[in-house]
Amino acid sequence: MTIYEAYNLTKKTLAAAGIEDVVFEAKQIIRRITGMTNAEILTRYTNTLTLFQQENLSQILEQRKMRYPLQYIFGSWSFYGNEFSLGPGVLCPRPDTECVVERCLSYLQNKENPQVLDLCAGSGCIGISIAKAVPSATVTMVEKYEAAKQYLDENIKRNQAENARSVAGDVLQGAAADGQYDLIVSNPPYIAQGDESVSPETSYEPKEALYAGEDGLTFYRAIPSLYKNSLKKGGMLIFEVGISQSEAVEQLMRNAGFSHVERVSDYNEIERAVCAITN
Repeated sequence: MTIYEAYNLTKKTLAAAGIEDVVFEAKQIIRRITGMTNAEILTRYTNTLTLFQQENLSQILEQRKMRYPLQYIFGSWSFYGNEFSLGPGVLCPRPDTECVVERCLSYLQNKENPQVLDLCAGSGCIGISIAKAVPSATVTMVEKYEAAKQYLDENIKRNQAENARSVAGDVLQGAAADGQYDLIVSNPPYIAQGDESVSPETSYEPKEALYAGEDGLTFYRAIPSLYKNSLKKGGMLIFEVGISQSEAVEQLMRNAGFSHVERVSDYNEIERAVCAITN
C-alpha cells in the first residue's frame, strides 16, 4: 500500500464513521505513521508503507471507528505551537481555544511581570501557552482532579515552562483566590446535563471536565464573585464559552460588577470567549 492509497483509505474510513473533518484527520494520521512532514508526504506519496506502518494505521483506524479521540490515540497533541501529553482523564484541547490564548496575549502586551491565574487548567494548554509566550509572566494553574493534574505537571516539564506552576484545588471553593492577578482565564466545564448535541468523542473524556449543571453555567455564576477581588485594578477575567452561551455569560459578568465586557469570536466566527475588565 502506497502513502497515497493509505491516505485515501483513511479518508474513506473516517467518513464512514461519521467523522466530519476527514481531510485534517487523515493528514494527521499519515504524518503520525510515516514520521514525515506534509511537504515530504507530497513528494513521496508513491512510497510503499512498511508492514509495521500498515499495522499501525489499521490500529488507529479501528480506534477512530469507535470514535475514540485521536488525541488519546496519539498520546499527545499540538496546541498553539506547543506539544501536550494527553490521555484518559484530561480534556482534549480544541483549536477553538487558541482564540482565548490570543486574546490573553493581546491583553498582556506591555504588562510588566504579569501574574496570571488559569482556573480548571486541565492539560495546561492555555496556561502553559501563555507562560511560553510571555516569559516574564508568572502563571498559576488550578486543577482539582488528580488524573488531569498529572498531565498538567507532565506538560509543564515537557514544555520547560519554568514560570508556570500547578495547584491542586477546587475552583468552586475559591482555590488560589488569595493572590492578586493581572489576568484570570478559565475554560471551565460548560455543557448542560442532558445535552445530546455533543460529539461521540466526549463519551471518552472526563465528565467532570465537560458538564456543569442543568444549564451549563455553574462555573460562570461562581467564578466572577469568587475571584473578582483577586484581580488587580484594570485586571481581566476571560472565559471560554460554549456555542450560544456568550450572551448569558456576559450578563452574569455584568451582574457581578464587571465592566468593559467583550465577546471574542473564534476562527469560525463563533463567539467563543467573553472577557471583562475590573474597575
